[in-house]
Amino acid sequence: MRLGVCYYPEHWPEDRWETDAQRMSALGLKVVRIGEFAWSKIQPSPDKYHWDWLDKAIETLHKHGLGVILGTPTATPPKWLVDRMPDMLALDEHGRPRKFGSRRHYCFSHKGYRTECRRIVTMLAKRYGNNPAVVMWQTDNEFGCHNTVESYSPAAVQGFRDWLKHRYKTIDAVNVAWGTVFWSQHYQSFEEVDAPAATVTEANPSHRLDYQRFLSDQVASFNREQIDIIRAHSPDREITHNFMGKFTSFDHHKVGRDLDLATWDSYPLGFLELSDVSDLRKKEWMRQGHPDFQAFHHDLYRGCSKKWGVMEQQPGPVNWAPYNPAPLPGMVRLWSLEAIAHGADLLSWFRWRQAPFAQEQMHAGLLRSDNMPAPAYEEAAQVANDLKAIKEQKTHKADVALLFDYEGQWTHDIQPQGKGLDLYKQAFEAYSALRQLALSIDIVSPKADLLSYKFIVVPGLPILSPELIDALKTTSAQVVLLPRTGSKSYTFHIPEGLPPYGLQSELGLKVVRVESLRPNIRETGDLLGTHLNVVNWREHLELDPDNQPDRVANYANGKPLWVCRKHLHYIAGWLDETSLVTVLADLAKRAGIARRPLGSNIRFRQLGELEFAFNYGLQATTIDVHVPDKVQFVLGNHQLKPAGVSAWIKSTAL
Repeated sequence: MRLGVCYYPEHWPEDRWETDAQRMSALGLKVVRIGEFAWSKIQPSPDKYHWDWLDKAIETLHKHGLGVILGTPTATPPKWLVDRMPDMLALDEHGRPRKFGSRRHYCFSHKGYRTECRRIVTMLAKRYGNNPAVVMWQTDNEFGCHNTVESYSPAAVQGFRDWLKHRYKTIDAVNVAWGTVFWSQHYQSFEEVDAPAATVTEANPSHRLDYQRFLSDQVASFNREQIDIIRAHSPDREITHNFMGKFTSFDHHKVGRDLDLATWDSYPLGFLELSDVSDLRKKEWMRQGHPDFQAFHHDLYRGCSKKWGVMEQQPGPVNWAPYNPAPLPGMVRLWSLEAIAHGADLLSWFRWRQAPFAQEQMHAGLLRSDNMPAPAYEEAAQVANDLKAIKEQKTHKADVALLFDYEGQWTHDIQPQGKGLDLYKQAFEAYSALRQLALSIDIVSPKADLLSYKFIVVPGLPILSPELIDALKTTSAQVVLLPRTGSKSYTFHIPEGLPPYGLQSELGLKVVRVESLRPNIRETGDLLGTHLNVVNWREHLELDPDNQPDRVANYANGKPLWVCRKHLHYIAGWLDETSLVTVLADLAKRAGIARRPLGSNIRFRQLGELEFAFNYGLQATTIDVHVPDKVQFVLGNHQLKPAGVSAWIKSTAL
């Protein structure tokens, strides 16, 4: 486990670097990320390079025992490069360029820009690839931030046509896959195909899905080009990319397969303000963040690569949310320890010192802009000390698997059939319900090996591959399919035989009608006398008269709500929070997994021989009822104050 910080030596006088490095080392930090926005500092003009400052910064950090995570600077191409090839800019769906003046002003599909990226990355890798100070590389920065995966430029359109030729071979195959007979959309050649943008009403959904697949593949290939260069010139160094929270525009599993370490940027308070949780909850969690948002992404990105970490951990108020409160005292420590409890290999705070200029001057750091410690400084020191007590632990496979698929999210985005309904929301609500039962969860790709899990949750994945269908049929785990599972074919058609595709006969049912519900509508159901609420979405099932599944719960009108056959369960409605906790608790019990209802603010997580408890609430609480009598606390005790953390060796390990 490594602690680190994000640092920008180019922002500060060189005579301050030495002191900064000394203070970082004294704080217990081991690694420092630099360079990811420094292209114009390295290369101020086409024929001029300034390496001396970067050489000195790396040397200064290394002298004080700090390893360097060196970022490739391709997220911020310099002005001279934009002026040289102005068509490298992405165009939005209305044909407007995403101009120079902030960051991420490029199109992934522009061949000339990609050539320039390979050139600058090669120069960096050759110069610093074997430097003992450089222990890790970061490619680019936050792929897709500010909606920059999507581009509708001429370069992107031509790239899409080439992608279609490779995938479909003939234009007739495209016409069949997209159903272009509808609304007279038939194409005679690949060159007639444009990007699905600026249409009078919604564009063809199959066209849109393929375009998103293409854009996602462009991100993956852009990343892979840089990785191949770095591996050639900097062997035995880890390579990472810093993903973001609640961002689904490209397939992170595909990008993650090329990385040694998937990292993400964790900003709990900013994302709470951007979320759709109620104003009452936002008020309650204003200084803590949602109790499950960070954990969800920890487990999501843990499933994307061999190792994972947090590259940017929020240390104080951010500058980009609608409202930007300060964390509750202790929360920076809690967020950091929670990442560790989920098995993070790296935890890095953003940033070392608050900038007094430009766009992020209102974004806090470990130090204030006057060089004095901000509140998070002492909490970072606490975390460094806590690590000594935690020692090295290994993450073990959880009993519960939650499947998440980026293509599935795109289908929900393209054809939601109800306001605010998407796969991410459904998956997150299921995850939160499982966390309220004190369960540890693995979030995995539909391509993952599911054999050893006891309980598998499938949150409405519209497209099921034949391999996944076989895995769900043959597993010995309890499997629950939430609504919209198997509702589309690979080409975005309603599947032959109706949903759930590939599992109709196995379950003995078909989904024959769906309806989305207004926010003030509640459909009710009954689970052996327990009241269930269905919100947002309801499905109507037709059961096989010769091979009916068991009915576990019915709607008030007697229609099936929860049906099962053997180990497979289908839920024909979107359950509210309380009902979802009830149903998942029942299924966990069937799977032989112990549950401990925690409520809305306390969360547990297992890591090796340790179990952690975190208090996201504003009231102190005791965890006696959830902790065996004979335990050895390594952090805290039975009493959890607000923002409190406890960790103990489980009784089985004593």
